[in-house]
Amino acid sequence: MSLFPVPPPLLKVFALFPLYSYPSIEPPSKKPLTEPTLWIAPPRADSESGVFSSDVDCLKWQAYLALKGLVGIAVEWVVSSEGAIDKKLPNLHVPLDGKIPEPEDGSLLAASMIPSWVADRLTSNDEKQVDALDGYINQAAKDESLAWTTMLETRVRAALLVAKPSPSYLQSLLSLTYSDHDTDPLASITTPPLPPLTGYSSLVHPMGSRVNTVAVESEYREAISALAERLGTDKWFLGSENATVLDALLFAYIHTILHSKDSIRVEVTRRVNLVAWEWRVRGVVRAAFHKAPK
Repeated sequence: MSLFPVPPPLLKVFALFPLYSYPSIEPPSKKPLTEPTLWIAPPRADSESGVFSSDVDCLKWQAYLALKGLVGIAVEWVVSSEGAIDKKLPNLHVPLDGKIPEPEDGSLLAASMIPSWVADRLTSNDEKQVDALDGYINQAAKDESLAWTTMLETRVRAALLVAKPSPSYLQSLLSLTYSDHDTDPLASITTPPLPPLTGYSSLVHPMGSRVNTVAVESEYREAISALAERLGTDKWFLGSENATVLDALLFAYIHTILHSKDSIRVEVTRRVNLVAWEWRVRGVVRAAFHKAPK
């Protein structure tokens, strides 16, 4: 018995809210995982392949896995980003095989751990070698890749974000998912940061930002023109003998733009070499994935 008994009036209140216990919920399937499964954002409703994520970041990792030569990878999209590691997709669920060292073996991996899992999958411990150039033909090409990566992640991404329809001000106010930790994805990639639409000298939290769409579209056109010129007729970007992480990133953006209904699509369709390159790489990526079985 408790040293301090609960007063009878309080017990009557507690009786109005009885505590029930329920048996544990069994998983929907007891079948062991037999193939790597990539958890991604859902594909577009009109996707002809049915396995390409509508999210650029997820599609980049899909292309990375495929261009590294991996095949037979399942994709699933029943989990939202809130349920992923660090609330960010994709996640890679790998089966136990005893050949890959911990913690990659039989684990759910965040995107940042995918390269190490790929390296362990493609090479044994005796054959493992460190590629200081990450697949690029020389150090100059590796250094140049950083500039192209920055261009894709800022100028091209900004154009995609501007072209994407934004929720109305009323929808933003009524949204239950907003928090003080949320950031404007467009403001996070612009320098200097974009000024907020509201919030100055008021009790209203800043909502949205003022975007110079003319400047964003101008920088986007210059970026696409530069990408097409630099690619030329090469098989892989920067003249690499094999695909690199930059090729995976480029494919993710070009594919997303080509399958959008926005005006930014025209800038890519005008460059025949970009369209042909995307078509060729698309076949490689599509062949590596399939929908996870139920």
